[in-house]
Amino acid sequence: MSNSSSLYLTGSKEFSFLTQKKNNKLPKWTPSSIKKTQTIKKLVCGDDLHFLVWKKPNKLEFYQEDNEKRKYQLPKNETIKDIASSLYTYLILTESGKVWSLADGNILKEVPLLDADQSTFEEIRYVTFFEEKKLFVNSIVMGSASCYYLCNGDQLYASGSNYEGSLGIGKSKGKKPMPVYVQDKVTKIFAGSLSSSFFFITSNPDLLYACGNNRNGQLGVGSTNSKKSPTVVQNFLGSEILTVSSGRSQSILITNEGQTFGCGYEKYNGIGVQKHIFTLIPQLKEKKAVQLTTGISQTLVLTDQNELYGWGFQVGLFPTDESCNQNIPTKIRLPSYFTNYLESKDMIRIACGSDVSFLYLDFKNILHEDLRILYESKKFCDCEIGTMGNQIPVHKNLIEFRTKLTIDQIQNKLFGEKSINKEQTLSFLKWIYYDEISDLGKLEQTFNLLELTFPPSVDNTLEKDIAQLYQDEDSKDFKILVNIEDKDEEEDNEDEENKKVNYEEIPVHKFILLARSGLFRAMFDYVNEKDNTNQVQDYTNKSIESLEILIKYFYTNSIELTADQNPELIVEELSDAVEYYQLNNQCNLKSELLKIKKQFDLK
Repeated sequence: MSNSSSLYLTGSKEFSFLTQKKNNKLPKWTPSSIKKTQTIKKLVCGDDLHFLVWKKPNKLEFYQEDNEKRKYQLPKNETIKDIASSLYTYLILTESGKVWSLADGNILKEVPLLDADQSTFEEIRYVTFFEEKKLFVNSIVMGSASCYYLCNGDQLYASGSNYEGSLGIGKSKGKKPMPVYVQDKVTKIFAGSLSSSFFFITSNPDLLYACGNNRNGQLGVGSTNSKKSPTVVQNFLGSEILTVSSGRSQSILITNEGQTFGCGYEKYNGIGVQKHIFTLIPQLKEKKAVQLTTGISQTLVLTDQNELYGWGFQVGLFPTDESCNQNIPTKIRLPSYFTNYLESKDMIRIACGSDVSFLYLDFKNILHEDLRILYESKKFCDCEIGTMGNQIPVHKNLIEFRTKLTIDQIQNKLFGEKSINKEQTLSFLKWIYYDEISDLGKLEQTFNLLELTFPPSVDNTLEKDIAQLYQDEDSKDFKILVNIEDKDEEEDNEDEENKKVNYEEIPVHKFILLARSGLFRAMFDYVNEKDNTNQVQDYTNKSIESLEILIKYFYTNSIELTADQNPELIVEELSDAVEYYQLNNQCNLKSELLKIKKQFDLK
């Protein structure tokens, strides 16, 4: 079993098939035996002993007791956007607004979108319904045996079991997706993978709706009557809600301010008293919650300080620092492996199934995040695109390399006779800077005008394009000057004016430095116009080899060394440089350095 696994689990001992424990007993927070866990983007778990893992950038792996791992491949031009799970069904949503399904039709007859005779998790099937109805699927959520789809921005559909009105369509059955009537425009949808309770946020007016099973008051509508159509949840504006998740008989809600509310069955709602409306959980009143997951009974909440709290679980299941009252939030100790990442925000991930809970690290694509920040700042741009009066500042090298067109060509094709509007331009730039497809139709029109292949190939991702850009020496528009000591000069030479200074140049793209390093952003913020901004001297006194490796890391997000490169020195120098260059996400570089230490057995 790999010691570098960042996926841990606890729960049913039957899940020991993931840990290779010979005694068939699953201790608290046991590392999994899954390989390459640092590539996990998301994990979702069904009811039985199976779960689906989305691995970066576009891979799916399915794990099930007594079966070999299965791998699934989507068409090459499809990019995964999200995955969701129910008891026996998994759905995969792609950036193109299409849906694929994976299910065990032999167990459950009311599997959403599938015939009941589908063999057990044998293959992924493309769901043709949405394409036939000309629906672009923006988001998906799944309950125990039901699914909701937000389409074309504000149209709500549901399919699967209509137990206790969980589809929100009255008494009708929903084997195939059916439209759900909500009085207002739906903007977000929420569920729990093992529940029959669903929630929706609307805008204009700004409300929170709920429907489905409410036998324990878990909808928070003030009663225990199940709701067969969307019903307003009082006391909350939709814009106040960060997330909502439900178990079999409880629902937990987190606001944008990080306040945690619960309702439903007293043993599982985090309050310890039966509640039919969402009530603030006292033990978390002073905590700012940022993440939430629910199983059948258990709930896990992560705070902005990377503190983990849980309740509704069996005593002894989680490592805790105090005597455990399973009905109210109890602080849960994290594995020692995670202590290196506690200072990093938005990396720890939590997930629950019926009898198991997962804890893992999302080594997110920090390149996307860095370029998103650079794009939204609108700083340090070197050209503009758009029509007169609606020009948008951009970074020339990035635009030209991603499109393989010059700025003049882009300007002529997009803002000539068939000019696109500002909204369409912004949609195009979101793809350029961080691979986001916010409006498929608008982006396709823009690609057609530019005579580019649509949809973009998975070989044309931002990550791959920037890695290739590292090799393009001709387009590098900036230089870092590294002081090279003159070996022939006497050490006691005190004539500074006549002292010979030799420099070696490291060419780089200026926008890469700006995106990845706070030091360079601060430097360019204060530079005078008369100064030469095409080069800068490095003052870290690091070796040229270490700086070259750091610059390559800025492009590739990875570090690879051989024994003859003096790994010990490079790791030492780059460890010091992490703080100096003010990297936006230091943990990723630290993780790469840790990998090198293990590779060469360094202390």
